Amino acid sequence: MTSNLIGMTRPPVGYGPGSQPADAEDGEGLNYLPMPKDMQVYAPHVPEVADPGSVVAGLARLDALQGGLAGHAADMPFTVTLDDLSGADRKLIDEALGEGEVSALVIGPDERIEIQEATLAGVWRLRLHGRGGRLSERVEVGAFPRVAVERAFPPRRRDMAAHLAAPPPGVVNAPAILAELDHRSRIWVPGTPVHVINLSLLPHSPEDTAFLEQALGQGATTVLSRGYGNCRLTSTGLQHVWCVRYYNSVDTLILDTLEVTDLPEVACAAIEDIADSAERLGDIIAAIR
Repeated sequence: MTSNLIGMTRPPVGYGPGSQPADAEDGEGLNYLPMPKDMQVYAPHVPEVADPGSVVAGLARLDALQGGLAGHAADMPFTVTLDDLSGADRKLIDEALGEGEVSALVIGPDERIEIQEATLAGVWRLRLHGRGGRLSERVEVGAFPRVAVERAFPPRRRDMAAHLAAPPPGVVNAPAILAELDHRSRIWVPGTPVHVINLSLLPHSPEDTAFLEQALGQGATTVLSRGYGNCRLTSTGLQHVWCVRYYNSVDTLILDTLEVTDLPEVACAAIEDIADSAERLGDIIAAIR
């Protein structure tokens, strides 16, 4: 007798109910990856201060910062100087603020400004260095330190005409991109919506990339935002044009864009986060006292 199953695929072996050993039979139960059990939430670091009376000046600066956070309004930064603090007072500020995920560097002809966001969103530590060393240090409350934006681009406008007139061999799409950036840069005024060119989605050659980098040049401000991956922002030599690149956790480029804006939003602290920081700093101060 000929089977009706001739030519049909036999069912796979080792799949389905009963195909895997049970825990009670031979102790070789399935090994599952452990699942997350606890959610990571914000946990303030409270400095250990044996005698609050020994850090009166430091507490006064924290009080001032808390007031600046609570009364923060957009486009109105609040600043507290740290130049006269030393010893226990400076240590108190360091431990209470900590270091967050966003940092920046502004390099000028005669000075360098190091910027570090605190663990409290909207609180920024600024260190100004001159040719002879550190000049001053302050803490600023705001979406992002304005000095990094004001000094991001050269004072004189970069001329794109020469680059557009004679692009080198191998350059295909870059001149059109450069012309668009130049136009958007010229018409930009405060309040203009951000204009994004996504290079990851546009066909371009290595020669195009090199041409754009040479034509746009380099500005003074670089920002790094760390998290699950990294986002690196660099001001170019063309006013209001930023190079914004996103990398994954193994530092592979996953998104490459050029943005025409005052400052890319990814670097800025939100108003809601600044309000939360006011409450958190208040809790830290209360715990110290």
